[in-house]
Amino acid sequence: MQNHALTIVKRLQSKGYTAYWAGGCVRDLLLKRPFSDIDIATSATPDEVLNLFEKTFEKGKAFGVVSILMEDHEFEVTTFRKEGKYKDGRHPEFVEWTNDKQDALRRDFTINGMFYDPIQKKVIDYVGGKSDLKAKVIRAIGTAQNRFDEDKLRMLRAVRFAARLNYTLEAETKKAIKLMAPLIHEVSPERIREELLKILTQENPEKGIDLMSKFNLLKEVLPEIEMMKGVEQPPQFHPEGDVYVHTLLVLKHLKKTPNPELAMAALLHDVGKPPTFEVKERIRFDGHVEVGAEMAQKICKRLRFSNKQTEHISSLVRQHLKFMHVKDMRKSTLKRFLMQERFQDHLDLHYADCMGCHEILENYEFCKEKYEVFLKEPPPRKPILSGKDLIQLGFKPGPLFKKILNEIETEFLEGALQTQEDALKFVKHKFLPSVTQHANQKKEK
Repeated sequence: MQNHALTIVKRLQSKGYTAYWAGGCVRDLLLKRPFSDIDIATSATPDEVLNLFEKTFEKGKAFGVVSILMEDHEFEVTTFRKEGKYKDGRHPEFVEWTNDKQDALRRDFTINGMFYDPIQKKVIDYVGGKSDLKAKVIRAIGTAQNRFDEDKLRMLRAVRFAARLNYTLEAETKKAIKLMAPLIHEVSPERIREELLKILTQENPEKGIDLMSKFNLLKEVLPEIEMMKGVEQPPQFHPEGDVYVHTLLVLKHLKKTPNPELAMAALLHDVGKPPTFEVKERIRFDGHVEVGAEMAQKICKRLRFSNKQTEHISSLVRQHLKFMHVKDMRKSTLKRFLMQERFQDHLDLHYADCMGCHEILENYEFCKEKYEVFLKEPPPRKPILSGKDLIQLGFKPGPLFKKILNEIETEFLEGALQTQEDALKFVKHKFLPSVTQHANQKKEK
C-alpha cells in the first residue's frame, strides 16, 4: 500500500505539482501506529489528476476529491482547497483551490492537519500537530467553535481520538464541545451511529463513552446510558458500583476489536435496569432483560441500524442472563442455546459481563467447553419426523404442529428418540389420543 501511495506522489511531483500524504496516516506514521488508508493532497486540480492516472473515478470532484485505483487499493487524492460556509453542517457552499498551508488550516484537529513528503521523508506542519502529539493533546485547528460549527460530528471525532490515543482535550476545544453538544442532532443518525461504533470498537471504548458523558454528548446521543448513573446494584453481585460503572467495565473487558453488534450490545446489555429498579428484600431489576431488549430495539431504530443488526443486538441483550442457568439446563436446551447463530458473541459478552463485576468465570468456562464439544459433533441429521408425517397420522396443520415437532427435537437431542419409528410411537402415544378425543367431541356436538 505504501509503495503505491509513494508512486502516486512521485508521479504528481514529477509533473511539477506539490503532493503529500495527508491527515490521519501522517499522525499514525509519527506515532508508529499501523494505518490502513493513505490520503494524498496535491496542488493538481481534479481534472489534472484524472488525466495523469489510468484507473480513476470521480468521488467528489466538485469538492476536489478523486480516487485512484492501484491493484486492490483505493487512494483518495484531494486538491488543496479552502472552503466557504457550511450551509448544512457538513458540506461547504463552495471550495476554492489553494496552497498546502491554507488546506491545513481548514482541517479539524492539529494532529490530523499535517502533511508528509514520502520522497523527502519530511513532515510539513503548519498547525502545531507535532507538538500536540508530543503533549498528547487534541486541539481544534483555529477557533474550536468554528471547526465544530462546520461539521457537528467533529465533536464526536474529538472524543474518539482522545479515547483511542488516551489524550486530553485542549481547554477551548473541550469548552466548545460542552457548549455545542445539543447541536449534535443536526448530524444524521447514520453518521452518529458510525462514529459511535468507531468509539466502541477501538481501543479504550469505556473512556470514549465516559468522555461523551463529561462533555454533554452522551445525554444527547444516548440518554438511556446517562440514566444508568447512580442506579445502585446489589453489592453481593456487583461490588464494582452502579450500573454505569459496570457498563464501562464491561466495555473495557470486551475482547480486542469486537464486531459492531457485540460492542453495541455490551453498551446496552443493562439498559433495562434503570426503569426496573426497585428495592424489596434487596435491590432488584425484575424483567430488566425483556425491558432492555425492547429499549435496545428502539435505540437501534433511532440510530438506523439494519434490521439484522438490531435483531442480533436485541438477542444479545435479551439472553445475557441465560448463562446463570446453563448448568441446570437439559442437554437439549443447552445445545439449542449454545448452537444458535453467532453464539460466540453471546459468550464474549458473558465474559466481559463477568469481568465487569464479580470476575467469576465458572459458567463461561463450562459453556466454552461444551460449545467446543458440540462444534466437533457431526452436523445434525434431518428431522426424524416432518410435518408431512404428521398429516399422514391424521393431524391437521396448525399450532400443534410446531409443539409436536419441537418436542420430537427435544427428545432427539436428549437421546430418548433415535429413529423415525421411535418418533412415530412417541407421537401416537402422547398426542394422537387427545386429538382423536377432541375430534369425537366435536362430532357429538
